[in-house]
Amino acid sequence: MRVFNSPPPSEAQTRNRILSAAQRLFAAQGFDGTTTRDLANAAGVAEGTLFRHFSNKKAILVEVATQGWVEILTDLLTELSEMGSYKAVAQVMRRRMWNMRKNADMMRVCFMEAQFHPDLRERIQHEVIEKMTGVAEAFFQEAMDKGIYRKMDANLVAKVFLGMFAVAGFSNETIASPDASPQEIQSMAEGLADIFLNGVLAK
Repeated sequence: MRVFNSPPPSEAQTRNRILSAAQRLFAAQGFDGTTTRDLANAAGVAEGTLFRHFSNKKAILVEVATQGWVEILTDLLTELSEMGSYKAVAQVMRRRMWNMRKNADMMRVCFMEAQFHPDLRERIQHEVIEKMTGVAEAFFQEAMDKGIYRKMDANLVAKVFLGMFAVAGFSNETIASPDASPQEIQSMAEGLADIFLNGVLAK
């Protein structure tokens, strides 16, 4: 009888499995409450394998946080570049809110652990947040130059825009409940877009 064995996982697959396990455990137990043995067991690898891919547990934490944010930045870049109308902010908000829910564990890790690890906070600030702000600022500045938005500090507008998403990182219930329907997400996104575009003062 011929036996078919599945090929061993590649180094990249093993690394990604470690990061996925770390994201889940750090979100549930915290960085300090998670041991390297916990990580190895959750990832299905030997403890020594962790240190073949990462110098220490802290390096895993930094990679979990920055890798997740880079994905969010890439998605945001794509959204802004493909937006058909400067007034179509609700579409971006709806998709980004769904993305936030998909990345709830990563967001929790970032917001929890950045308070206790200045080096993690600094890396996220310089490698991710500043880049996201720069992309959004350029987008809003162009809209202002075209007369679509009123003249304002484009950098501040970008920070307000991104801040509406960042607040969701404190809890997956901050903006919408975990069991919110697609219709509720759509309504929430349209409401946020309306507040962002039109403010709250009566005309």
